[in-house]
Amino acid sequence: MTSNNFLLLYKKSSDTRRGLYVSKKKEAKRIVERPPAYLYNEGMFRLYVERKPGFENEAKGYFASFKNFLGISGVTGVRYLNRYDVENVGEAVGKAAATRIFSEPQSDFVYFENVEVPENDTVIVWEYLPGQYDQRADSAEQCLSLLRAGMAKEVKVLKEAPRVRCARMVIISGKLSADDVAKIQNFLVNPVDSRLTDGKKPDTLEMKSEVPGDIPVVEGFIGWSDAELESYRQKMGLAMDLADIKFLQDYFVGEKRDPTETEIRVLDTYWSDHCRHTTFLTELKDIKIEEGPYASLFKKSLQNYTDMRAEMYAGRTDKPVCLMDMAVIGIKYLKKHGKLDDLEVSEENNACSIYIDVHYTHDKNGKPCDQKETWLLMFKNETHNHPTEIEPFGGAATCIGGAIRDPLSGRSWVYQSMRVTGAADPTVPLSRTRKGKLPQVKICREAAQGFSSYGNQIGLTTGQVTELYHPGYMAKRMELGAVIAAAPLNTVMRERPEPGDVIILLGGGTGRDGIGGATGSSKVHTEKSVTTAAAEVQKGNAVEERKIQRLFRNKEVSLMIRRCNDFGAGGVSVAIGELAPGLEIDLDKVPKKYEGLNGTELAISESQERMACVVRAKDAERFIKEAEKENLQAVKVADVTDTNRLVINWRGKTIVNLGREFLDAAGAHHEAVALIESPAAPEKSPLANPLESVGKVLAGGKSGETLRKAWLENISDLACCSQRGLGERFDGSIGASSVLFPYGGKYQCTPEAGMVAKIPVVSPYETSTVSLMANGYDPRVGEWSPWHGAQTAVLSSLAKIVCMGGKADTCRLSFQEFFGRAVSEKTWGYPAAALLGSIDAQNAVGCASIGGKDSMSGTFEEINVPHTLVSFAVTHDEVKNVTSGSFKKAGSNVYLVSVPYSAELAPDFDSFNKNADKLYELNSSGKISAMYPVCAGGIAEALTKMAMGNRIGVKVENVPYSQTVKAFRKDGKYSEKDLFTPLYGAIVVETEETLSASDFADGTLEKIGVTTAEKEITVEADNVPGMTVALQELEKAWESRLSEVFPPVSGAEVQKPLPDFAKGIHKSLSDARKNPVFANPSSKPRVLLPVFPGTNCEFDMARAFNLAGADTKIIVIANRTPSMLEESLALFEKELKEAQILALSGGFSAGDEPDGSAKFIANCLREGRVSAQIMELLKKRDGLVLGICNGFQALVKTGLAMYGEFRDMTGDMPTLTYNRIGRHISRVVRTRMVSAMSPWAQDASVIDGRIHLVPISHGEGRFVCDEATAKALFENGQVYTQYVDEFGVPAITEPDNPNGSAFAIEGITSPDGRVLGKMGHSERTIGTDMNGASRDLIKNIALDVLTNENESSCQNLFRAGVRYFK
Repeated sequence: MTSNNFLLLYKKSSDTRRGLYVSKKKEAKRIVERPPAYLYNEGMFRLYVERKPGFENEAKGYFASFKNFLGISGVTGVRYLNRYDVENVGEAVGKAAATRIFSEPQSDFVYFENVEVPENDTVIVWEYLPGQYDQRADSAEQCLSLLRAGMAKEVKVLKEAPRVRCARMVIISGKLSADDVAKIQNFLVNPVDSRLTDGKKPDTLEMKSEVPGDIPVVEGFIGWSDAELESYRQKMGLAMDLADIKFLQDYFVGEKRDPTETEIRVLDTYWSDHCRHTTFLTELKDIKIEEGPYASLFKKSLQNYTDMRAEMYAGRTDKPVCLMDMAVIGIKYLKKHGKLDDLEVSEENNACSIYIDVHYTHDKNGKPCDQKETWLLMFKNETHNHPTEIEPFGGAATCIGGAIRDPLSGRSWVYQSMRVTGAADPTVPLSRTRKGKLPQVKICREAAQGFSSYGNQIGLTTGQVTELYHPGYMAKRMELGAVIAAAPLNTVMRERPEPGDVIILLGGGTGRDGIGGATGSSKVHTEKSVTTAAAEVQKGNAVEERKIQRLFRNKEVSLMIRRCNDFGAGGVSVAIGELAPGLEIDLDKVPKKYEGLNGTELAISESQERMACVVRAKDAERFIKEAEKENLQAVKVADVTDTNRLVINWRGKTIVNLGREFLDAAGAHHEAVALIESPAAPEKSPLANPLESVGKVLAGGKSGETLRKAWLENISDLACCSQRGLGERFDGSIGASSVLFPYGGKYQCTPEAGMVAKIPVVSPYETSTVSLMANGYDPRVGEWSPWHGAQTAVLSSLAKIVCMGGKADTCRLSFQEFFGRAVSEKTWGYPAAALLGSIDAQNAVGCASIGGKDSMSGTFEEINVPHTLVSFAVTHDEVKNVTSGSFKKAGSNVYLVSVPYSAELAPDFDSFNKNADKLYELNSSGKISAMYPVCAGGIAEALTKMAMGNRIGVKVENVPYSQTVKAFRKDGKYSEKDLFTPLYGAIVVETEETLSASDFADGTLEKIGVTTAEKEITVEADNVPGMTVALQELEKAWESRLSEVFPPVSGAEVQKPLPDFAKGIHKSLSDARKNPVFANPSSKPRVLLPVFPGTNCEFDMARAFNLAGADTKIIVIANRTPSMLEESLALFEKELKEAQILALSGGFSAGDEPDGSAKFIANCLREGRVSAQIMELLKKRDGLVLGICNGFQALVKTGLAMYGEFRDMTGDMPTLTYNRIGRHISRVVRTRMVSAMSPWAQDASVIDGRIHLVPISHGEGRFVCDEATAKALFENGQVYTQYVDEFGVPAITEPDNPNGSAFAIEGITSPDGRVLGKMGHSERTIGTDMNGASRDLIKNIALDVLTNENESSCQNLFRAGVRYFK
């Protein structure tokens, strides 16, 4: 191992000052508090942070990965450290920062300058590539600026902005070969965004950049031959083909000049398949249909499309047949026939948008009402397949970031997301990883982390997470996110820009991240491309995008925006270039992350979290000022002109000057021929057979034991198995609007059919209107036949809407197409067949696809993704109609409502429509208890998942003959296979009623059994062997398949049994429960809710206090410049003087970095003026302080939670740290009250003897303290709440104790009870029913909160806080 590979082997140091490996707690403390003065010479120092024993999640994770995943048996130990190089802070600030920003004394060791390493250990250090966004470094710099501002009056501080560079480091013990080290390096370092580095400390962290040269003109271009053009195209790595570049040449011949390099790059981006759908716009000169069993079906489908074209385009010659026409003709046709009156039609095409009536139950004053207002409901699906394939975290993060930005640019509030991904089997050994590919398990895990990290930080509920597994996704991962957004119609203005208008660039700076992303995602993916794509990966900054969300929710701001576009693919050139026909852009005004970018880079960089807003010139200054209030940068960068040309200037020179007509031409005209091939015969179709793994078991013979094994195999197959360990990473309850939590039932084991949330009205308004979204697609069906895949995708998405209580025929659809490269007649035939199938489906149900996204580069060398068309269905309804999927009680009837299929396996949509209408009618009248869709695992899968949620069994007394095989299976006998056959469109229904077959389509209703009190599934039916399988065994099988990939629990050592003092309740609670009568709140105290960078629960918290009768005030802490930070701190001090309650909301304080939660908030609270006012509030003005989740973390890290006053942290104090499982956890937990000593407990709903159901969503919620401290907290009555199991017993095991908190502690108060901190989000389930309960929220877990005898989702501590003030 040499220095050439940047692997650094540290040797033992003879300098005891510079080699500071410390294992004793006392010595570690000494070093932290008294670092040697020489460390601060020249304003630069380095420190390393390592977790103490009991906190070392990362080290344990890497050890397990090296040993088990990489198979390196020689590894005997792993240490993990974060390395920080810090500049421009000074000695005093540096000392304070060591324990207030970079580490915590309770959990970390800190070493300055060097780490002593045993002689034979191996050290690997890696860091982000220069120019890549590093949230940890960014957050550290923000925290340092805040800390320095707070210390400026006491010590000398430097003037230059703090700089931080971060690196990660592992120290590996054991005997490793060179191959072992290489394996570990390849596992740790993704060359797309990171690199290995060494131990040399830089002289400065300032990015050195050369002044870029002028943009060159491509001399001689207009005279080049075809061969010269092709050579140039390949040399430049352009996405356009030879026909495109010849088309470009012809244009510049007409312009009588050679193009600039920037013009070629801009056009390559503008015309990319990603931006301009060039594949979809290719003219299909002929569509052939291969002879076979489906030829007549496909010919009829093609004729239907041809007839629609004849009606829609009569007399026109400008509408060629192409995939794009197939994708949009449904909306045109149905609109013409009067079925899309709710569609918003606008030149501003941000996302799918429909008009809905939102029903208000409480008005702008919070008073009960019965009013309606017109809103826009918007939805959008977005893929980031290419970037996620090569850099999973960043690609997936910007997938959801991009999905959010589209409707956000339409000025709507994005409130819920759905994630649907495609992967190859992630459980396969590392040795089976294909050359040129990352391991599937690494892609799956890191993509999940990226998507969830971004969504959780921005404050977006993720209502459903589904990962589809198919070998074809080895070609390229599918990373697909869909979002729903809404806004009152009167807050949105859509106007055509006019000359004289100006364009404001809003949000973050521009860097080199994402350059070439649009073209990169449009190219063929090869082994070589993986190693050369670093610049194509965008980096997300959720904290910045949250600020834009808040700004656009301001009606005054929204109504200034005439048109808006988000910065996604193509950067400035596309985002601004699309806003108006004539534009002049000044790149010198575009804010930069760093210097050194040339004009081309500035024009096409896809740096995220930026918006381009067209406003009238007179509004520009006011718009910029409003942006500053939200801590946002806003700069005028362009003018709308009357030239009909896109002009881009840089350094006083014009580097782009293109005619609009040419720019919008999207390149040369392309033509192709499609051949729709004949799929395998019906009897071989996946629609007519169980899953392959199940079929193998059933082939073992006809017996009860075989059926039992098949049932277990079915529920553990990758198509059906639990993904709870994946889904729990995503916040499922933020926004206080989740009607259905992602996993329902008392035991949260029923994955819901889709997602439902209340429309995000702003408090004090309340609403009963909800949105519903579901998706449909089976990769096995799509790969067999794209036409059938599309039909069943639409059918499945609509059936899932019905299962949740929605009305199918009110749905609007959006499609996601994902196919391999179209390079032959057959490969053109795959998307053509899928779209023809989707057109027939849309017409049959009367629901149009009003938007979508295509990705046509799903090819890696010789392999292709499965033919993918995912259907998203969206509608709205009343919350009272929403139903969930888990069985509700024993003794109910269980029916199957099915859909007939033809001999060619075409579903009968007329039957589905009739059945869907009837089920909606029955459900709306309260006659249905539960509904669930039949999917890949057939009836057996549906029954199992319905049973597990509440652990209610089912007895199967009748096995219906599968509708998909009736037309060609002539034996007339149903069999056990019929329990496992996919029946897309079919629905299992639980009801106490006796349903009548005459109310449904002929032959589609059959009773299949009854629910039972026994926790088991039993089959006792003719012609099928009898069997019984326990739900516990099924649940174990369901969880097992992906338990190593996405563990549902940590597997950590179980805590020792709780001592007696942690099992009882405090006398104050016993006393309060003897007389649980409280007067209604009579005052209106002022509640101050500060919004720090990263705060995302302020609206939820304000709503809870508003419902309790408080007067809430939200203020934004702006820190973009030193002067803005100073003004914000002064405002914070001023508002605290007027407040009675300080409420610290949840979120991710500065991204919960560097490597720890709430550090920015804690340092803000410690600032002299602010801390003085908080103590004045608590000690002299009889005020209260509340912190939930991130707010609780800040209260712990300042000492306020435990002591009621500010204290410096020491190693023996309690703290909150990372969950034992080492990931974010979102679920609904059970807690019990322990003490009522605090004012925050003085409410009937709080001291209620029932178990409280409380949503949690955090990564750092594990409360840690020693036994002596815990005993004192319990005896003092400071332990407010504990995590408990379903019987109310304090829990020491996961998932009941979700994070592994010591002594099951969930919330604590200060000694006088005035300060309360807790992890659970009690604000997310507050409503307008009795005592502030909500019958609407998380209703699939809480059931009816007013009648549930054992559990309550209402813990209205907010009303308790308000009641305290007389």
